[in-house]
Amino acid sequence: MSIVFKYRYLISRRVVQVTLLLLFFGANFWGWSFLRGNLSAAHIADTFYLADPFAAIQMLFAGMLLSTDIIIGGLIIFLFYALIAGRSFCSWVCPLNMVADFAHWVRAQLPFKPTQRLKIDRKARYWILALSLIVSLVIGVAAFEYVSPIGILHRGIIYGFGMGIMAIIIIFIFDTLILKHGWCGHLCPLGAFYSLTTKKSLLRIYHNKDNCTNCLDCKIVCPELQVLDIIGKTSGIISYGACTNCARCIEVCPDNALKFQFKIKTK
Repeated sequence: MSIVFKYRYLISRRVVQVTLLLLFFGANFWGWSFLRGNLSAAHIADTFYLADPFAAIQMLFAGMLLSTDIIIGGLIIFLFYALIAGRSFCSWVCPLNMVADFAHWVRAQLPFKPTQRLKIDRKARYWILALSLIVSLVIGVAAFEYVSPIGILHRGIIYGFGMGIMAIIIIFIFDTLILKHGWCGHLCPLGAFYSLTTKKSLLRIYHNKDNCTNCLDCKIVCPELQVLDIIGKTSGIISYGACTNCARCIEVCPDNALKFQFKIKTK
């Protein structure tokens, strides 16, 4: 097996992430017209808009009137992930995923095992999601958009970094030394939003129990290891909305027990 094939999904994710960043960067520096804006709202080929549905909901809670373009653009993105791609925004689009994956790799290379003294329930992100909406309602602005490290990183790459780079450094240190998959797996309200809204999406990872030797390599790399509770127990799809469809479990599985599959029928 070639190394390119083995890491085909990781390579594909990086190509998608870097290509999107390059298109946004090119629009700002070279006047490209294919993708203007940012991850909250983007104008596609000067023809139509796409919008982050969570950002749009925050704006609604803040009492803002949304344009038809933003409403339609938000619905397009929402339906794409909710019905087809699942929570793949987090692993295939979000630029902070590259920071989180790098932190996970560095953590694994450390000559010592970081002491995980801080315990944060993964449900904390849902409370932060609710808090983001409540604060938006109270102060009249899209609260999470103002402090989102995703937006900070994205804008920094396109327009240049200021002190906002400190937020990204803090998240990297937090994930590396304090809590494994700390931001994406425990705190990010955008990830929580997609976890809640993509439970019925068609693209899923399928587990074949007959091939599985229960080596658990998949659980070592999975940022949401709780979704792999059927590993070694039964065949079936990974049905949790929290699964990011990153496919790292597929790549590390030596038994060919995991693969992508479109779910046609729901249980």
